[in-house]
This record gives sequence, structure tokens and C-alpha cells, in this order.
Amino acid sequence: MSRIHEALKKAEQERAAHQAAGPNLSAVPDSNAPGLEEVPASAGGAAAVGMPAFSSAFGLDSLLARSTQREWKPDLTTMLFLNGDDGARGTEEFRTLRSRLYHLRESMELKKVLVTSALPKEGKSFTASNLAQVMVRQHGRRVLLIDADLRAPRLHLMLGTVSDPGLSDYLQGTSDEFSIMQRGPLENLFFVPSGSGVVDPAELVGNGRLKLLLQRVEPLFDWIIIDSPPAVPVSDASVLAKACDGVLMVVRSNATPFDVARKAREQFPDAALLGVVLNGTEESVVPYSHYYYEAYQKKGTATKA
Repeated sequence: MSRIHEALKKAEQERAAHQAAGPNLSAVPDSNAPGLEEVPASAGGAAAVGMPAFSSAFGLDSLLARSTQREWKPDLTTMLFLNGDDGARGTEEFRTLRSRLYHLRESMELKKVLVTSALPKEGKSFTASNLAQVMVRQHGRRVLLIDADLRAPRLHLMLGTVSDPGLSDYLQGTSDEFSIMQRGPLENLFFVPSGSGVVDPAELVGNGRLKLLLQRVEPLFDWIIIDSPPAVPVSDASVLAKACDGVLMVVRSNATPFDVARKAREQFPDAALLGVVLNGTEESVVPYSHYYYEAYQKKGTATKA
């Protein structure tokens, strides 16, 4: 028990020191940290876990020095801001979505955004990845994109990069937060892929480590965008949402059944749901918008999808 107490005490002390220093903390990378510390089982019989040890060198310098620079080969048909065409179809709608989120941020704490859908193949990964890309187009904005869909990860394929090490490796205690982060061609965009395949994703996303990860890296980023599994078939999205500030729901025009969309919406508290992204609309119906975003004007207002 004493080692567990010491580890938690050290974590709290360093987190308090970091918060006092502010989000622009600059530190010299420590080549010996953060490592992985094995904490023995408690007397009460709790299972031993590999708890990520806290590092004294935790800041922007460490982020840049220890994240991995990779040569991404993105799918240019879906990665709208990586193909060099700022006027491509759909780009303006994502700029509008960005503006709406900044507007919401004026009245609520909003940095960690979960993107989900009712069913698979409705466009949640497309929305999450392009939202992250449009956020970093603003000067000086730093964004972390996380693929938390451990069941059917897509973001690494869309970005054209490897899937591991990634989130599942951190959640299992085999990797630290820096080793799972990648950087690609878009400045200030960092990516955490899904990681190695796992057999128990629901248990893994609910073990508390995601919240720890977000607490540690949040001061380094302006936005954290998280792609989750669909909300209706599995419980992961509702669990992940508890670690986030708000949820964006993606529904597909003329595809998502109304009752299924409503059931997905009911997985989240009213105050957590930021709005709905309507994906795949007919141009004849919405002449100037391929994607439509409807934000809640007041926190806690419920819009039935």
C-alpha cells in the first residue's frame, strides 16, 4: 500500500506544480522518464497494474522531442485539409463547425470533444479527423487527435500511418504518453492511433487510464478531438464521454433511422451533447452545404436527433 500511496502523492504534487506553471511549460526532456512503474497489488486484493510514472520533464519541449515524426500518406479524397486545396468541397462547412465550437467555448469549458455516431459508417472518423485538421489551420493552435475506436479503428488508414504503438498500449500500461503520439505533415497536429489489437476494448476504455492521459496532456493542446465507436451497438462511447467536455453526434442523411439516432442521443446527458453533424446531404436539398452543423444555443438544451 505504501508504494501506491507514494505514487499517487507524487502524481498529485507534480500535477499541481505543472498547473501552477501554466500550459506553456518548457522543460528539458529527461531521457530516463517517464517510465512504467509496476505497482503491487493492495492488501484488499486489487489487481496490480503498470502505472505510468510521472515525469518531471513534462511540457512542450518533451512533446516535440519525444513524439514520433512520421511520413503520413493520407487518403486525399477524405482528408480535406491535407490535399493542398483549401477550397475543396466540405472545407467551408468544417470552418463553420470550428467557429460554432469556439462560440460554445465562450459559455462553457470546452477542449476535449468526443465525436461519435449512432451506427458504423456514418462519417464520425471523417468528421473527427477533418475537424482536427481545420483547428490547426489557425495560427498557433495545437491539436491532439485520438483514435479511441479500439474495435474498428479507421483514422490511421485515413491518415496513411501505422496504428501502433497507440492508445490501447497506453491503457494497458506498456507505453507512455509521448511514445504513442505521432506528428505528420500538418504542423501542430498530433495523433494517437488506436494501438495494438485487444480482445476486451470495453474494459480497457473504462479502466481510468484515458482520464489520466487526458489530464496529463491537456495543458499542451488547444483542442483534443476523440473518435469513438458508435454509440448504439456498444457502450464505449458513453464511457469515453465521461472523460470529455462535450459530444458531437454524427448522423447520415437518409441513412440513419430516426429511432436509432434518438437512442444514440439518449446515451449522453443533455448538457454533454454539443450538437449534430448531418453528413452526406443531397446538394439539391442543401445547395451550398454538404455538411450541416446545428449547435445547441444554450448548454443543456436537448435537440432530438
